[in-house]
Amino acid sequence: MAAARVHLPVLVVDDGSADDTAERAESAGATVLRQRPNQGKGAALQAGFRRALEQDWEAAVTLDADGQHDPDEIPRFVDAWRAGHPDLVIGRRSFRQMPPSRRLANEIGGRAFSWAVGRSIPDNQSGYRLLSRRLMAEMIRSDEPGFELEVDMIVVCLRAGWPLAWVPIRTIYAGEPSHIRPIRHISGFLRTVRHARARMRAPGP
Repeated sequence: MAAARVHLPVLVVDDGSADDTAERAESAGATVLRQRPNQGKGAALQAGFRRALEQDWEAAVTLDADGQHDPDEIPRFVDAWRAGHPDLVIGRRSFRQMPPSRRLANEIGGRAFSWAVGRSIPDNQSGYRLLSRRLMAEMIRSDEPGFELEVDMIVVCLRAGWPLAWVPIRTIYAGEPSHIRPIRHISGFLRTVRHARARMRAPGP
């Protein structure tokens, strides 16, 4: 928390946590939004985007709070945005540095999604991102739940012709257990791939 505040103001969305996340975030100087009960990552992101838009932020950087994102890499996203004002900047991880099961899932998912949108997408599930104001405005209208919202961001940009960029980031895993339920995750991602394919082939905006 403190490391992120060195670079930018911090907004934490506490999505129904049962620990002292909110209190610790506030004591570290962050603004905290509380969601009760737990509504999922997509809803948490949308809540953060609404607050960012209300406060007239030009862009926002999103990162997960599980220790897998290094806050000291925030300047990479800001620099990429200032250089060309892409609407979406995604932190590109090295799949080779992931545990085998996660590496395989990301490689297969990446190929499937790239096929769906007709363009090579180096990393479609990284949660470390920067979004422009207009992309945030689009995403609060999305009905994609959970992690699917992050995939939908890419589809929105591609269909609108908005620029995307990637920046390399560290791939941090310290043996912590994954909160992803494999069958549910795979099923949801396949649905998202099919939906992305249909949207990319549909006429109109």
